[in-house]
Amino acid sequence: MLNLEVMSGSLPLYAAGTLVTLKLLAGSLLAGLALALPLSIARASPRAWLSRPVWLFTYVFRGTPLLVQLFLIYYGLAQFAWMRDSIVWPWFSSAWFCCLLAFALNTCAYTTEMLAGAIAATNHGELEAARAMGMSPVTLYRRILLPSALRRALPAYSNEVIMMLHGTSLASIVTLMDITGAARDVNSRFYLPFEAFITAAAFYLALTFILVSLFHLAERRWLVHLAPRT
Repeated sequence: MLNLEVMSGSLPLYAAGTLVTLKLLAGSLLAGLALALPLSIARASPRAWLSRPVWLFTYVFRGTPLLVQLFLIYYGLAQFAWMRDSIVWPWFSSAWFCCLLAFALNTCAYTTEMLAGAIAATNHGELEAARAMGMSPVTLYRRILLPSALRRALPAYSNEVIMMLHGTSLASIVTLMDITGAARDVNSRFYLPFEAFITAAAFYLALTFILVSLFHLAERRWLVHLAPRT
C-alpha cells in the first residue's frame, strides 16, 4: 500500500521544487530563444562564414547529452586555475547559474535549427512581394520572415519546451532542489522510492498538461490560416 501520509506531508517540498523547476525552465527558454533569433538568421544565411560557425555550435550541443554539458560547465571548468581566479568565477561557482547556462545553450541549439528551417521554408512569393513593396532586408526579417517562421515553428517548439521541462530534472544532480531533487530528498529520509518518485511524476505530468494546453491555444490562434479549408 502507498504511504499516503508521507506523500501528503511532502507536498510543500514538491511545491517548492516545482517553483525552482519553473524558474529554471522559464529562464533557460527565454535566454535560449533570445540567442536563437539572431543565430537562426545567421544559420539560414547563404554566406558560409555566417552559417558554418552556427552549424558547428548547434551540432556540438545537439550531438552531446545535456548531462555531459552540465557536468562540463559546473565541474569541468572549476578545475582550471584561470577560471577560479577570474571575475566570472562567482557565477560559475553557482549551481543555479551553471544549470541555467547549460539549459539555455542546449535549447538555443535546437531552437536555432527549428527557426532556421522555418525561415528557409518561407514561401518565395512572400519575399518577392515584400521586396516589390520596397522593404529593406531588416524590415523584411522583422515583418515577414521572423513572424512567419515563429508561427510555423510553434508545433515543433512546443515539443522542445516539454523536453526542456524534463531536462530540468538534471538540476538535482548539482544540488538544486527541483521536483526531482524533492523526490530524492523524500526517498533518502523515508526510504520510499515509489511514493517519492510517483509524486514527482504526477507533478511533471501536471506541468506537461498545462504547457500542452497553452500551446494548443496558441496554435489555434496563430496557425488558423494553415488549417485545411472545407
